[in-house]
Formats: sequence, structure tokens, C-alpha cells
Amino acid sequence: MIRRRPSRASNKIAFAVAILLGMSFFAQQFSAAAPREQEIASLVAKIVPRYHINQVTIDDAVSEQLFNRYFDDLDPLKRYFVQSDIDEFAGKKTSLDDTVKVGNIDFAYNVFDRFRERLGERVTLAQELIDQDFDFTKEESMAIEPDDLAWATSDAEIRDRWRKQIKYDILQLKLADESLEEARERLHKRYRTIKLSYDQMEKIDILELYLTALTNCFDPHSSYMSPDTVEDFTIQMRLSLDGIGASLRSEDGYTIVHQIIPGGAAAKDDRLQVGDKIIGVGQAEGEIEDIIDLKLRKVVEKIRGHRGTVVRLQVKPESGETQIYEMVRQKIELKESEVKGEIIEANSRVGRNGRVGIIHIPSFYRDFAGASGGGRNFTSAARDVAKVLADFTRQGGVDAIVIDLRKNGGGSLTEAIEVSGHFIDQGPVVQVKGPDGTVETGQYEDKRPGVLYSGPLVVLCNRASASASEIFAGVIKDYHRGIIVGDSTTHGKGTVQNVMPVSPNRPLSFFSNTNRGSLKLTISQFYRVNGDSTQNRGVRSDVVLPSVFDHLDVGEMYLDNALPFDHIPPARYVADHKVDQQVRTALREASQKRVDADEGFGNVKKRIRRYLERKNRKTVSLNEKVLQEELDLDKALAEAMDDGDDEAAHPVDEDAPVEDEAGEAKDEKKKDEVFGENFYNDEVLQIALDYVHALNQLKTVQR
Repeated sequence: MIRRRPSRASNKIAFAVAILLGMSFFAQQFSAAAPREQEIASLVAKIVPRYHINQVTIDDAVSEQLFNRYFDDLDPLKRYFVQSDIDEFAGKKTSLDDTVKVGNIDFAYNVFDRFRERLGERVTLAQELIDQDFDFTKEESMAIEPDDLAWATSDAEIRDRWRKQIKYDILQLKLADESLEEARERLHKRYRTIKLSYDQMEKIDILELYLTALTNCFDPHSSYMSPDTVEDFTIQMRLSLDGIGASLRSEDGYTIVHQIIPGGAAAKDDRLQVGDKIIGVGQAEGEIEDIIDLKLRKVVEKIRGHRGTVVRLQVKPESGETQIYEMVRQKIELKESEVKGEIIEANSRVGRNGRVGIIHIPSFYRDFAGASGGGRNFTSAARDVAKVLADFTRQGGVDAIVIDLRKNGGGSLTEAIEVSGHFIDQGPVVQVKGPDGTVETGQYEDKRPGVLYSGPLVVLCNRASASASEIFAGVIKDYHRGIIVGDSTTHGKGTVQNVMPVSPNRPLSFFSNTNRGSLKLTISQFYRVNGDSTQNRGVRSDVVLPSVFDHLDVGEMYLDNALPFDHIPPARYVADHKVDQQVRTALREASQKRVDADEGFGNVKKRIRRYLERKNRKTVSLNEKVLQEELDLDKALAEAMDDGDDEAAHPVDEDAPVEDEAGEAKDEKKKDEVFGENFYNDEVLQIALDYVHALNQLKTVQR
């Protein structure tokens, strides 16, 4: 696996594609900030020191860190800038703190202009190199660890880096059974698209990159969100928006339909199909605007609109003549991100009697606007979990429940507390320490008497389970309410971020003024009721299952400027008696015996050893035979695992081709499964049944 730290610019572009659904023009120069951007920058520089948990100071040391971080964020692989570029701007290294405070962000725009100048040169070079012949029998390697690379000092050095990169790109595609002609065509498109994406970035986008680099100097989770990003964030939290119900992607200047969302306007209309190109957009009246080469975010803005209104799409189907489709926008529910539940009859899966309820919580989502408006039916993860629990009861009940929090990155603290309250009786759920050092527990309690489910509970986590997920896992563990299963520990994100509008006044209300964007700022820190911070260390599992993902550099401890672990006095709480050390040991030993005898887990262990051997490599071979042998071994191990280990067993090479129709169909099938049938998930079922048996034995002894 090639480990790369993607730039925040590329992350932002990818995020715009994923949320839902680039007019040809020359890229404008960003030599100076407009008054609006100047005001935003100066306000951010005032708000951050005042509200950040560490009561930070923006000084010369931060200025130097910001200087280095901004260059690294734009060019993490050191393939665009050269040392002379860095040297030219070096005089600004200790003055950025002073300039940002007065709203002067010329440095950000000047550096970005230089980056885009270099990008144009490098893309031109790449297009030239793509058509060259390469010797794939030569013993040659390419450096893949950016931290070990210095900035190139000459044109010859930068050319050699790009020669190796293009050679590796072509070799990857060649080994994926693409012809040389197909590989070259794909790479020409790839680099044209990269250039187009950056050419279409606007001043507010650059400001977002720069101010986020500033906030990241204090911790990895604070960021500035432009108005567009705030809108996307809000959509994700309320799981709905108004539009046509189509996921879009950008390819070589065209907006292409990537997915039709069931139940949406496009699905009901049934004319728009996956693969169709949208080349024009119009409203109910007026002309249809040409959108070829238009930035995807702008296309999405034109298609979205108030429910009940009309949008007209000029569509070029994969086959046939261009058509104009008229659709009425409607509310779209993002069902794939909702809580889902199912009951598994264990006998059909693992040959043991028992009914296990599975509840998959993708995130702790909450429609803040709907909740604050006093509505009764606002989107809420806690409400949806309650509905699933009620449904389990209607279906005759279950012997145990598994809460699947794998890849759940968190969400609303309120939702985490309310979901916890479904399983524990009254008491504190989490402790929160603010910037002044005061620890608050009272307002973070489950105040509702009773529980919605009192039976055996298993919480399934991995290293991508973060923040609110760790609060839930921590309270279940501290109350001895259930057992934690999965990777050795969770992500380790124990900080609280508040989203506050960038406003001249004290930012009290959520999203009260989004025209300047918002700050997502770390303002406090989580502590479990036992006094441990979840920061850095996470919540450790009672039963650990082998997983390659557990060995990746994933987690808070690997992030720059992450806050350290610490401990405060425990809260006053009354623990349950549904698990003790004896039960944990028995479950761990029983699982270990099955894992040791299981062929699937045996292959996972081989994969782990293979990964660890390659993890710290500094280079990748550009010799076709050597690289083919490595890929064949990886493929054989992956196939032998039969999709076990919850997909995390397969580290993905970021340079491998991803447009695989069979793979997409397979992914769609997985989306429909709450708890897919594979050896990893089956072992979780076995552990849940062991837990039921252990509790039954404990009851017998107590009698």
C-alpha cells in the first residue's frame, strides 16, 4: 500500500462529488483578497484564540508552522513546488501571524497562484511523459514516503520525479490488464481533470484551505468551513436535501450521473440513467445554461432548489440523441446514512440457536435546525435506534444485540447521550472539560429512568470509530453494561468541536449567519465517567479480532498537533453487573480458540504479516516482474479471505484504477446488507452467543 497524505484541496473537491449528486474559462489570478475575505480572515484570527480549548496565541511560532503547513497541504508529495519557490516566500515565515490578524491574506493567494503555475507546467510535462516508452524490465524504484523527500532543487530533479510517477501510473494500469493505449488515454484524462479542478477553485476555496491550515496548527479537528461546506455539513447531519435525487461525478469536463437515489425525483421519472452526461441545466423558465467544464459544486447548486420547483436538464444519454428532461424537485432522504437493524437467526449462520439483533449506526446524526425549531419529527439517530429496538420487540425479541459502530466517525454529542440512555439507567454519560479547566457532568447525563433494552449487548468498533462512537463505547464499558469487540482500540478522538458562525458578535447561535462561513473549533475535551480521556488512546476492546486495519496508521495518535491523553477524577455513577473480568476472560479465550482454527482469520494473519513487512518501505519497485509478484501475492491473500474482516483487511492502493463496474455492483450489494455474511461477522455472532450463555450461567450461580 502506498501511504499518502492527500491535500485538503483534493479532499474538498472529492467531498463535493460525494455529497450529492467543472463553463470553460481561464483560471483567474488571486493576487489580493477582496474585502469580504479580509474580514473573514481577521474575524477567524480573533475567534480562535478566544474559544479554542487551549486558549491559544497566534504568534511567530504559529506563523512558521502555518507557512510550512500550507505548502505541505498544497503539495504533500513534493511534486509541484521546487526549493526556489519556498525560498522566494521564506521572508513571510514569521509575519503571517501579524498579517492574518488584520485580514491580509495575500500570502495565501500568491502561493496558490504559484502552485497553479507549477501545476500547469507539471501537467504539461505529465502529458508529454505519458506518450513516452518505458523500460519495465529495468531495476528501478520510486520514493513513496513524502516526509523523506526534500523539495526538488532543479528542473532535472523534478522531471525525474514525474518520469517515475508516470511510469508507475502506466505500470499499475498495465498490470490491471489495460492496454498501453487505454492506460495512456486514462492518464491524459486524469491529469486534465486535476488541472481543471484547481483552475476552477475560487477565492473562498483558497481562503478555506489557508484558514484551515491555520486552525490545524492548534489541533487536527479545527477548521474553517466556507458557506458551501457549511451547507454540505448541514445536509449530512439532517440526512436530507431538496433536489432530483442523483449522485454526480465529474470526468474530463463532463458532469456524469453516478447513482440514482431510490425514491427521488430522478428514480420516479425513470429517464435519467447512470452514465448519462448532463450538459445543460435550466430552471422552470429561461434558457438552459451550458455546464460543460463547469465546476461540479456549481452544477449541484443549479440542480438543487426548493421542493416543488421545476428543473430542466439537458442530457446526453450513453446512446441516443440529446434530450431535455423536466423534473420537479422533492425532498431526498439519504437513507444509506440512516440507522438500520435486522434480526439474524444464528442457527443459519453459525449453527447455534439464538436470535441476534444487529443495529448499524453509521453516524450520530441530528437535524439541529429541526430540533431547535420545536418540531417532533426531526432526524435523530437516537430516535431511529429506538424505532429499531421497538421493531425487534414486535418481531418476538432477541437474545442479544450487536451495535455496529465500525467506521462511525461521530456526530452529535446529544445523540450519543440519548442513544446511551437506551441501554443504561439514569446517570452520567460523559464528562466535558472546557477551556477554563472546569469539568461539567450534570448536563451530559441520561436523566430518563429505565432502559429500552436490558439484555446482552455487544458494541463492535474499529479504529475508524471516533468521537461520539467512543463516548457510547466508553459508557457501555464503564457501566459494565456490555462488551466491546473489534480492533484493539478505537480512533482516540476525545475532543469536542462546536460549529460557530464567523461573526463580529459573540457566536452564540448555531449557523445564525452563514454568509461568512463557520468555524468548527475544538472548545472542550471528552472524558469517560471513569475519568479517562478518550483522547489518543481510545476505548480498548474486551475481545480483539485480527484485522489489518488495526495495524494501519489510523487514529488520533498519528495526527499532527493532536492533544495528549490525560485523566481526571471519575464521576459518580452506579455500574451494572452484566460483565466482569471473569466473563471478559472467558469470552476472549473462547473467541481465540475459534479464531486460531479459522481459515479466514488465518489468512488475515498472513495478510497482517505481509502488510507489516511492507509497511515501513520507503520505495516501490518500477520493475514489472517484481511489482507483479507483489500484487499477485496480495490478490491471492485477499481472495482467500473471501471478503472477511469487514473490508478493512484490504488496504487499497490509491493509484490503482477504481472504475470497475463489477466492483461497483458488489459495493451496491454490500450497502443493502446490515451485517454481511463473512467469517469476521460470524465470529461476532459467536461472541454474542457466548455472552448470552455466560450471563445465563451467572444468573444460575447467583440463584
